[in-house]
Amino acid sequence: MTRTEKVVVADGEFDLRVWGTRGPGILLLQEIFGVGEYMEAVAEDLVALGFVVAAPDMFWRIEPNWTTVHNEEALPKGMSMASQFDWERGVEDAVAALGVLKRLPGVGRAGVLGFCFGGTLAYLVAANAQVDSLVSYYGSGVPDMLDKLDAIQAPTQFHFGGDDAYIPREDVAKVERAVEQRDHMEIHVQEDGGHAFHNRKAPMFYQPEPAARAWRLTEEFLRRTLPA
Repeated sequence: MTRTEKVVVADGEFDLRVWGTRGPGILLLQEIFGVGEYMEAVAEDLVALGFVVAAPDMFWRIEPNWTTVHNEEALPKGMSMASQFDWERGVEDAVAALGVLKRLPGVGRAGVLGFCFGGTLAYLVAANAQVDSLVSYYGSGVPDMLDKLDAIQAPTQFHFGGDDAYIPREDVAKVERAVEQRDHMEIHVQEDGGHAFHNRKAPMFYQPEPAARAWRLTEEFLRRTLPA
């Protein structure tokens, strides 16, 4: 079951799709393909673990409720959408969506989880708002924004692929070194994983074994930091 809430900001409003009815909240931030079948599948996985999940339409300022299939033909359009994204206002929008999620009946505590484009966005949300947990999957912007780490007080888990064509292994190593001395942060690198290895709706990216290993770690982390 899914429903749609509205997030109202100073210059408009956008959709926030919600799954689940009671439990800790997770703000689920999309990759470049929009809030489509992959985000729906992840949301269903999280609801089964006892969470209330909310996925905001982050591309609403460009094309409301845009989504596409997960294949090579759609990749240029997805990259184009991401290139048009206003990061400053986008972070503000995501923080506003987090506020709506926290105020839903039966929620209260909330974390943020993002993939790819959303992995970077989740990182920035945690640096700009109070969250109870952060999980960031292969956020390509993270290695160049490590100065934001000090602003993040929440328990944090990073995931990267060691064989990611979009994020050089040496950039991942920067994150490893930065996180090493921070007790509330951890990083896991699937050395055989490419970019978007968890996306089971994208045959061009999906790698079942790295995905399963990373998701087991994510489930354990969320149970520990956002107990249902």
